Amino acid sequence: MSHEAIWVIDDDRAMRWVLEKTFKEEGFNVTSFEEGQTALDRLEKEQPDVILTDIRMPGIDGLTFLSRVKASHPDLPVIIMTAHSDLESAVSSYQTGAFEYLPKPFDIDEALTLVSRAIQHAAKLQQQDTGRIAPLKTVDIIGESPAMQEVFRAIGRLSQSHITVLINGESGTGKELVAHALHRHSPRSAKPFIALNMAAIPKDLIETELFGHEKGAFTGANTQRQGRFEQSNGGTLFLDEIGDMPFETQTRLLRVLADGEFYRVGGHTPVKVDVRIIAATHQDLEKLVASGKFREDLYHRLNVIRIHIPKLRDRSEDIPMLASHFLARAGRELSVDPKILRKETIAYMQQLPWPGNVRQLENTCRWLTVMVTGREIFPEDLPAELRQLHQQEHDQLLISPSNDKVVTNTHVAISPDQWDGLLRQWATQKLLAGEQQLLETALPLFERTMIDAALDYSHGRKRHAAELLGWGRNTLTRKLKELGISSTDDDEL
Repeated sequence: MSHEAIWVIDDDRAMRWVLEKTFKEEGFNVTSFEEGQTALDRLEKEQPDVILTDIRMPGIDGLTFLSRVKASHPDLPVIIMTAHSDLESAVSSYQTGAFEYLPKPFDIDEALTLVSRAIQHAAKLQQQDTGRIAPLKTVDIIGESPAMQEVFRAIGRLSQSHITVLINGESGTGKELVAHALHRHSPRSAKPFIALNMAAIPKDLIETELFGHEKGAFTGANTQRQGRFEQSNGGTLFLDEIGDMPFETQTRLLRVLADGEFYRVGGHTPVKVDVRIIAATHQDLEKLVASGKFREDLYHRLNVIRIHIPKLRDRSEDIPMLASHFLARAGRELSVDPKILRKETIAYMQQLPWPGNVRQLENTCRWLTVMVTGREIFPEDLPAELRQLHQQEHDQLLISPSNDKVVTNTHVAISPDQWDGLLRQWATQKLLAGEQQLLETALPLFERTMIDAALDYSHGRKRHAAELLGWGRNTLTRKLKELGISSTDDDEL
């Protein structure tokens, strides 16, 4: 049994009770506080092994509390908990010295694991910067979904680092915004951030863009020109769509990363630079390496830390917040009142595939601001192409099981990694509507759906359907009766 001391600081009585009960059952000595000042006063007399604190509390907030703890007890691990999770709070938590950042709601086992890890590594914690960071200049990286919380945590963990980062994600997911955030919250923030899109530059100009050229290096080179590496010296160079970089340029880039120097095109004097590389791609670099189109040694040098940006359809719970932000910004740009999405419109938008991801959502919000005359936006106000995409999703022809699709009798093809997300969305909507005892509704519905699918597949043969479900025939018969499903005994057909 453990006997380490844990302090829990949260103005939510229910949260304090749950954590206190959980940690005591694990053998920890737990002390709870409703606000931070009392804990700070007590910290002058005794020190726990780890502290868990909320961010938003009466009196001093969690980040101020954290900074004061770090100033007096730099090696004491503090875990920040918050129900209002965003990039600013994540980065602030890590830069102020938090051991970990824990968005609510969280699994209690995750909290136990973090506390154990914090205690184990307490002796190895290094003193970190205790200053408060400046507020973000942009809130374009928005999201409370678990996938985006991982992105925020990664940016926070890397905030004091110069390490190379590879960002991958589909077009329009916001890879450059993440690169900007990595730079803005790094020790290089006062130096330049230079972005270069490999796919947007003709191949014969890429080396000149990257490394510059000497006067007279080629026809038309009338003056010496600095390339992006020199322009970003001391700062960050963001290489977008790195998978489109020509193979010969990859060789030169590898040398710069290895030696910190390069030659301008037509030059003979090496130029030394100190540049942090952040690369991004929507392509599968591993496949490009396997096909010989991307250097394996460059891939390993770039792929030190990888951040994955999720597709918008995989973080549909963020759509209301993102759309509200984009509509407000479009309203400001056009000097009009921002449009308001009706609940049914939000629900409809959350079902859309959004192939263009966040960029498509932003453009849609700008279109709505211009084209919709009323203040409220109804589903039928959405652009026709979006409604067509939604119709195509639901009218899709049956796809064979060999394509790894689940085929339903409503002709909606749903990939295996979607149905649980839809179920979660349904549960979240019910909870937000104040409903309780969800399993009383969900379990019969789940069983009915599985039974219907098995009976359809087996053409009504109960024995075969029971085998498909992993039940005995008697169990299936009992379930049919419990759920009120009428069925004829046609096993002999």
